[in-house]
Amino acid sequence: MPAPDGRFAPSPTGTLHLGNLRTALIAWLFARSADARFLVRMEDLDTGRVRERFYDEQLHDLAALGLDWDGPVARQSERLALYAGAIDRLRADGLIYGCWCTRAEIREAASAPHGDLPEGAYPGTCLRLTAAQRAEREASGRPPALRVRADAATVTFEDRLAGTVSGVVDDFVVRRNDGAYAYNLAVVVDDADQGVGEVVRGADLLDSTPRQLWLGARLGLPAPRHAHVALMLGPDGTRLAKRHGAVTLADRAALGESADDVRAYLATTVGLAKPGERVSAAELVERFSPALLASAAEAA
Repeated sequence: MPAPDGRFAPSPTGTLHLGNLRTALIAWLFARSADARFLVRMEDLDTGRVRERFYDEQLHDLAALGLDWDGPVARQSERLALYAGAIDRLRADGLIYGCWCTRAEIREAASAPHGDLPEGAYPGTCLRLTAAQRAEREASGRPPALRVRADAATVTFEDRLAGTVSGVVDDFVVRRNDGAYAYNLAVVVDDADQGVGEVVRGADLLDSTPRQLWLGARLGLPAPRHAHVALMLGPDGTRLAKRHGAVTLADRAALGESADDVRAYLATTVGLAKPGERVSAAELVERFSPALLASAAEAA
């Protein structure tokens, strides 16, 4: 089992909201309570949405909450050679194939029944192309996306907060047809390369974990532990978003709240502080345990 080094990996495409910050706080507490490293990595492969100002803004907000990190902040955009190497290894093992399907074709194919795969999964259309059909698509000049051949493998793992989770792995994309590397590839390569042994992130990414564990095993990488944190919800019961009002540190500051106030509030939402109690980041480390967090999640 890798060391319990943790990380927070935001995308610099906007301002962090309270839900993002709570996940960062919990990930930091997992690491610091285990005397482990805590890393920050910017997931900036979506170049069309990334904005330079958000790199510094996000780091400023983390520091304002009292969250520190070890070493330099990594940027995925500077790690492309690692992802290319992973693609080469998968190709050498016969686990990569080109996919020329359009989005409409994928939606149509995914809506049809296809055996053991979950509803909405890619059914492997381009895997079954004849040599003539593949040659025709290659001659069209339209670049293919690259998918892995997973053969509907089932992956089961124990999440530290969600319990036992199983998923069937479809033939997911590892490189888009515009040449951009996919999240599921980059995150697996990055976590292994950086020595991350404890992946703490939002529950919205729970369903993608079987894919990532399968891919890591194919690449011969150690499997980290996982803890998927419940998402913060707005008053209407939907996932917290800008439409819910004052949801960023700057918003809260405009209402007269300090970063210390926000940290204290976030701590109350996971049972680490009482309403109105002032508590420092260091005190939260002393109070924190994964078991306590799991109990709070069950009681919510």
